Amino acid sequence: MSMEVRVAAFDALGKIAVVSEDILLQTLSKRVLGITKEKKYLGQCSAKRKSLDLCIAKHFDRQACVAAGTFLHGLEDEFYQVRWSACHSLHVLTVLSAKFAGKALNLLMDVLNDDSVDVRLQALETMHHMATCDHLKVQETHMHMFLGTLVDNDTLVRSAARKILRLVKQHDLKMFKSLIDGLLEILKECPQDEADILSVLFDIGRNHGNFVVYIIKKFSQEIELSYGGKLDLDSVRVAALLMLAISVPFSEAQKVCIIPPRIFSYAVTQLGRISHALKAVMDQNTLLAYLSHCSKSTMVDNFESYFTMIEGDTPNSCIDVISPAGMPLQQGASENEDQKRLEPRKLATTVLNCQLEVCSELTKSIELILLKINDIWVLVRKGCMAEVLRMFRNCREELATYMNVSLVSADTVAFSLQYLCIMELLAKVWTHFLPPRKIQSHTIGELNLLLEKLDRNLKEMRYRFKGWSKEEELHVLELIVVTCILRLSKVEICCHHVTLKKKLLMIISRAEFLHKEGSIKPSNFFVELKKSLGEIDAYNDGASCSSFLFKGLLESFSLKQFRLSESLKHIKAEMDLTGNDTDPLLFISGLPVGIPLEITLYNVSSENRLWLRMSAPAPEQLTEFVFLDLNQSGGCDEVRKFTFVAPYYRTPKAKSLNLKVCIGMECLFEDVNLINGYYDYGGPTRELAYICKEKEVHLGMID
Repeated sequence: MSMEVRVAAFDALGKIAVVSEDILLQTLSKRVLGITKEKKYLGQCSAKRKSLDLCIAKHFDRQACVAAGTFLHGLEDEFYQVRWSACHSLHVLTVLSAKFAGKALNLLMDVLNDDSVDVRLQALETMHHMATCDHLKVQETHMHMFLGTLVDNDTLVRSAARKILRLVKQHDLKMFKSLIDGLLEILKECPQDEADILSVLFDIGRNHGNFVVYIIKKFSQEIELSYGGKLDLDSVRVAALLMLAISVPFSEAQKVCIIPPRIFSYAVTQLGRISHALKAVMDQNTLLAYLSHCSKSTMVDNFESYFTMIEGDTPNSCIDVISPAGMPLQQGASENEDQKRLEPRKLATTVLNCQLEVCSELTKSIELILLKINDIWVLVRKGCMAEVLRMFRNCREELATYMNVSLVSADTVAFSLQYLCIMELLAKVWTHFLPPRKIQSHTIGELNLLLEKLDRNLKEMRYRFKGWSKEEELHVLELIVVTCILRLSKVEICCHHVTLKKKLLMIISRAEFLHKEGSIKPSNFFVELKKSLGEIDAYNDGASCSSFLFKGLLESFSLKQFRLSESLKHIKAEMDLTGNDTDPLLFISGLPVGIPLEITLYNVSSENRLWLRMSAPAPEQLTEFVFLDLNQSGGCDEVRKFTFVAPYYRTPKAKSLNLKVCIGMECLFEDVNLINGYYDYGGPTRELAYICKEKEVHLGMID
């Protein structure tokens, strides 16, 4: 029989609307089941009736023989088109009988190992259809094979398997625990599916409230340890357990939530990760309000009504609910006019207190993200870079979710992202200094590029933020010293020993001043560095010996925990040139041209020295600097907004020119000799840290 005929036959089977359950069961077994044996009748029955029943029985026996093993043959066919068609027919027929669906599931589980992605997808689609009809009963023997599809190489297969898990209901605690343990392991293997798996865990928790309460009780100690700073580094596992916990108030099985309120407080620290996973269910503000409410309540009612009220179905009685902005709102009519007049004042106070509380919670969440960096550094020194980069990526994604949250300080988020970027670069550089057996081969060019990026980011962090405490500044200086030593310890990439050592001495001098000024005990790293300075000077003519001493100093470096300060302010600027997108500024070759700029400065004081850099690309490569006199700009340190016309003198003999304009701030603690001589032309005397994005200005010559 040809492949096309077999496909058509199974397609026809899928269109059958009425069929005996006995015949359906026979299609799953090659052995005739004998389900049509002669029946025993109760009471008296005529001979004619018995004869008729025997004829019917023989007819069913013949049909059973024809139907025997139909789907077994179809699902084992050599052609994937036939196997796909057999799965599709089961998709329709499993609706007719729960018993047939249960038997068919055993065959479909084997199909999940099929070589064809299309067949595997159709098998999963059939299971999903069975689950929607409440005919999918996953047994313990099926669990291992089903979880295996969640790590399938094909993205669509993994997604289809997760859709089924959202609907499956377990009635056995042992199987439920096996399912959760499997998902926690899969989270480690498939970080790319993290958001969807966390979302699945939320749905599983809603469907199994009683089981989740048992699981959370078991793992509550693990969650407590993680927020006491004693946990292993698997924050994804903790996020998964928290996701299960916060789903319980939505469960029909749990009319009253008995999850400890502090668990909901811990969930706030994973707000970015959880809100990303639940974006199809609720937005971040609603989630934050929900978690804040649950963290304050000793007993939380079922929350289906909570979201109904948020969406606008206001009950008649006066009820306290939480708005998406996270503040309590009073619904219902007030008792008298006096109360109405007092309500705005009470509400304003309540809103302010709630916002301050939420802001404090979010700041703590960011501090916990920074706390993880010390744990990550332990893995860096062991050379576990795959795990290190995964954890840095997770931290970065979490921090990014706070960028658009109005209650979080933008300065705090900006600093945290900068610090995270620096530590990730430092980790990548550090792998070049580990024993060769722990890392793959690296090129010198790659190391040099990483060190340049690290230098630039450290310089920006040191000078683009103000309000440092002495401890914070010492922490940054220590990172800069480590970067200098890393470069000096590699003879093959370090061509400027004298310059780098001079920079190193300047930083050490600044650190000594801060230690003395703040009565702060120097770290072991600084103590060892000062002891080694004399020895390093003795080896000025021997680069290899000096390099050996620098490598020894790296062993004494130990990363300290950075304590986030609320006084840190981000120095930045915005620059705009209106109308230049369509019409270029006109100039005459050899004569200066004025470039009108709208400039806004944030957290820039009059003590800062700002320069406007204007540079032309190759082949002209003409760069000019213009000093910005802040005493004439007006405004205050927090925000200064003004218009400035910058003169550009070196207009070329060309029809057009694209200038790149940027604002830079002099780094006051950097050595004059470290800059490429711009001060010879009236430019800055020290290195610049750029505080805004480059703006492109289009110039056109007058004909």
